Amino acid sequence: MELKQPATVTLAEVAEAAGVGESTVSRVLRNHGSFSGKTRERVMAAVERLGYVPNRIAGTLASTGSRLVAFVIPSLSNIVFPDVLRGASAVLEENRYQAVFSVTDYDPGKEEALVAAMLAWRPAAVMLAGYEHSDGTVKMLRASGCRVVELLDLDGDALDIAVGFSNRAAGRESAAFLLKRGYRRIGYVGHDLNRDTRAGKRFSSFCETLDARGAPLVAREILVGASSVENGRLGLERLLARTADLDAVYFSNDDMALGGYFHCLAEGIAIPSKLAIFGYNGLDIGRAIPQPLSTVRTPRVATGEIAAKLVVANAPSQAVDLGFELIEGATA
Repeated sequence: MELKQPATVTLAEVAEAAGVGESTVSRVLRNHGSFSGKTRERVMAAVERLGYVPNRIAGTLASTGSRLVAFVIPSLSNIVFPDVLRGASAVLEENRYQAVFSVTDYDPGKEEALVAAMLAWRPAAVMLAGYEHSDGTVKMLRASGCRVVELLDLDGDALDIAVGFSNRAAGRESAAFLLKRGYRRIGYVGHDLNRDTRAGKRFSSFCETLDARGAPLVAREILVGASSVENGRLGLERLLARTADLDAVYFSNDDMALGGYFHCLAEGIAIPSKLAIFGYNGLDIGRAIPQPLSTVRTPRVATGEIAAKLVVANAPSQAVDLGFELIEGATA
């Protein structure tokens, strides 16, 4: 027996059930234009009774301006990008924009495919992390006619709008902080620097600063795959197995640094007298451990908020530097 697909409820059917015109139903559902409270009640009762689902893409293509904002982000495995989304979503919802997102896993080819898919919906804006994209992605974004917002980096040339901070400056200040505290035998534990280009920028400027001060990086451990607490623990274990006399370790981010911290606790390595630990991002959990993490705190929620406000206001092309804060903590 062949099963029939259920028929889609139309706007016209809602209008007939509510005893109003289709344009009135449309105004009520968009919460825009004039209609009475009683009319709204009749329309919403009909929507609920019939199970009507508005065709958002049809509405977008038929209108003069899209209300869709597409986020193409590298990861959801740590709090960084959810924080950005949280900041942006509050502003977008307040202004009746709809946010959608997809995840690239730091893969430029996947980012290109996802950008193509998102652009097919004719969004008002596309928000991406960083400046480094494939040639195909850049070509599509330039030709799209929508706003482009690049987030969490200012070390490069923006396609349109950029909101964030300098990762190179964060790397330099992290190195200067450790050197000022007297550390000279410094190592590094990180994740895939070819994919996470922002971490790569921090690492290169960190090493350049150490070289310039006569204390070059002693050893490094780069793990394949995404950053995580477990990879941080494993990375520090491997690093110390090869180079036991380090006095400080710089981690690519707080997730990795927390893993290193837990390894030290398990092995009885005194922090910071025996080994100093320094992270990046300023996650809340880093402030909650027995010795608050020494790190750089980044304005992730504010990045999302300001990016969304610029899109809503249709602001001119610009780069907004929100800076960052070096947190001395207790692990370095």
